[in-house]
Amino acid sequence: MNIDSIRNGIVIDHIQAKKGMEIYKALELGKLDCSVAIITNAKSKKMGRKDIIKIDKSIDLDMDILGYIDPNITINIIEDDKRVAKYHVELPKEIVNIIKCKNPRCITSVENELQHIFVLTDKDKKSYRCKYCETLKED
Repeated sequence: MNIDSIRNGIVIDHIQAKKGMEIYKALELGKLDCSVAIITNAKSKKMGRKDIIKIDKSIDLDMDILGYIDPNITINIIEDDKRVAKYHVELPKEIVNIIKCKNPRCITSVENELQHIFVLTDKDKKSYRCKYCETLKED
């Protein structure tokens, strides 16, 4: 298989295998007017298997979405065929409008304009609770 390198753009690397499409959908990469390559189940010495996303354009990425989906991701910024920057994402302390509270009694169920805010309560378990009603995020 041959995937061309990108001259200017972004490479999202070290994505947990099978999470690439989730990231593609969450970041709405299908709406971009440039080439986007998703490589799934690529061999990795470090991870065994991984996914990679290549975006042939520089765009703003939502680091909270990336950190929530997979906090081990690395972001490589490519300019003139060279990596000019590398970033590591982290599990966000708070996420806004990424997931919705499932509690029917939560104020977010009644107030449609209210943002769905979840706060990280246990980093090891990747556990989040609704800021308003304390409901634990369901997997």
